[in-house]
This record gives sequence, structure tokens and C-alpha cells, in this order.
Amino acid sequence: MAHKYMRFIDEAEITVKSGDGGPGCVSFNRERFVPRGGPDGGNGGKGGNVLIKATRKLYSLYDFSSKHHFKAQNGRSGRGKNRSGKRGSDIEILVPVGTMVKDRETGELLADLVHDNQQILLMEGGQGGKGNKHFATSTNRAPRFAQEGQKGKEKRLKLELKLIADIGIIGLPNSGKSTLLSRLSNAHPQIADYPFTTLAPNLGVIIYDDKQPLTIADIPGLVEGASNGRGLGHRFLQHIERTSFLLHVLDIYNPSSGDVLKDFYIVQEELKLSHPSLIQKDQVVLINKIDLSPNNNKSIEEICRSFNDLGYGCLAISALTGEGVEELKQLLKDKALP
Repeated sequence: MAHKYMRFIDEAEITVKSGDGGPGCVSFNRERFVPRGGPDGGNGGKGGNVLIKATRKLYSLYDFSSKHHFKAQNGRSGRGKNRSGKRGSDIEILVPVGTMVKDRETGELLADLVHDNQQILLMEGGQGGKGNKHFATSTNRAPRFAQEGQKGKEKRLKLELKLIADIGIIGLPNSGKSTLLSRLSNAHPQIADYPFTTLAPNLGVIIYDDKQPLTIADIPGLVEGASNGRGLGHRFLQHIERTSFLLHVLDIYNPSSGDVLKDFYIVQEELKLSHPSLIQKDQVVLINKIDLSPNNNKSIEEICRSFNDLGYGCLAISALTGEGVEELKQLLKDKALP
């Protein structure tokens, strides 16, 4: 599944056009035994509409990296014997749940698709032109003209994806976020011991027997200076803007700092500088990798007490061995589900 993460794209620009209305028809009744038959030109068909629909079957906006233009079908011309032209087929553009659709020129938000199968009409097709029968008058009983169809509309759009998840996991690189996600859920993220292993947000689902599932997103590791463009985490922070609360994973055995409070404030500062609204979200601190310091329980208790004094819930866990994970699942159930 490694290729999936390399293909994650959360922004795209496309051009969409609704169908032109078909022209009306110029025709006269030419049946036998009907001399000087009147005008019987039918109307042109309406142009197809442009629709956009959200689906959980898509993970990213990758499909739009190779296709940028979408056009609905034009309406057909009207025909003689008062027959209307066929309506143009609509075009339906599928995007992942969580996609925002904006006008590329003005920045106006046209749609925010947050539900599976949610569908929005972006642009209507042009109306078909009237056939010559509509233009007959007492002074012009045989009009030799018809109405052209109305042109469709064209618009440049910007698509922005914000993943829909109940819970977001944040933390420095290699703090154990991906391991925790795989332990909590059915996700199978890439896991390795080097910086920036996670190249895209990973989504998982926590299943409960008696409650609805919870979706959880693992965001690539933040580093100091991320708000200035260093590292990868700042690029994906928008994907936790919709979450109910955050799990902040800290490595108690981080060899580069050895100070979990310092690591905590590095991430908090980057949240504040990159997306100020995220700092207001409820957070639970997870002291991870306690399996690496089994004889240091007193220190772990002191660390958790420090976070409790700051107003944060705190749990000591080992994402690798599963210690404390069941307790965490119960906490998530109590906090996020009614």
C-alpha cells in the first residue's frame, strides 16, 4: 500500500463547463394533402448540468492531477414535426468527503461536501433555443428563423480537501503515532524509524460493539519551524481542523531531547503559528513507549501530573505492546460518542 501515500493530493484546480442549449429548428409541415403547411420546428434540448458529489470511496484528489477539464453534454438541435432536441447529459464530478469547492477567481466557497453522497448543482446547462413555430405571427406565418441555444457557463474551480475525522493524532516525528493508529484501528500505515515516515494523513476506524465507529487521522510529524515551511506536518494540519479533539503523542524516550514537556510545547507552538484554531481544541496527552522505561513508573506519574496541572488529560501507553491502549479506547468512546 506504499504507493497510496505517495499519491495523496489535497488541492487541485479544474475547469468545468455546463452544456450549451441546442438550437431551435426551422421546419415546415410538408405532409401530402396539406398545402402551405405551417412552421413545425421543434425546440433545442437543454444543455447538461455540472454536478459535484462526495463519496467515501475516494481518499484524495489524485484523479484531478491528470484530468483538469470537465464538460457536460450539449443539448441536441430541435427537429421538424414539433420534435424537441434531446437534453444533454449531466456530468457528475466525484470528490472525497471533506472537499471544499471554491471559485478560483474570487475565492468564494461554493460547496463544502461533508457527507457521503452529498451532491451539489454547480452550474445549470443552457436553455435550448425555440423552434420557428414559436415565431409565427399574423403577419409572418412562415418564419424562416429559429432561436439559437443559450451557451453553457464555464468556471475555474479550486478543490481543497479536509479529511473528516472524529479524532486527530499529532506529535513529533517518530513519537509512535502511526503505530498507535494501527493498534487502535483497522489502518495499516507505513511505519519506520526515520523522520517524516508518514508522507500523508492516514485514516483509521475504531470499531465498538455497542457504539458507532470513530474515525481517527494520523497527521505527519510536526517539527520545530514547521510554520515556516520546515518538515511536512504543517502541510497537512488542515486535515485536523474538523476533528472533535486531539491526541498528542509524546515519546518518553526521545533521545534527541529527553524532555517530554519541551517536545509538547514545540508542537503546541507550531499549532498556534500554523493554525491558531487548533490550539483551542481539547487535547489528551499520551506518554508513549513506556515499554522502554519499565522501571521509571514514578517519573511517568510525575509527568502525567504535570500535564494534569496544565489542564490536560494524560495516559501512559505503549503503542508497540498495547499497554494502556484498551483504557485509551474507552476514554475515546466516552469523550467522542454520545
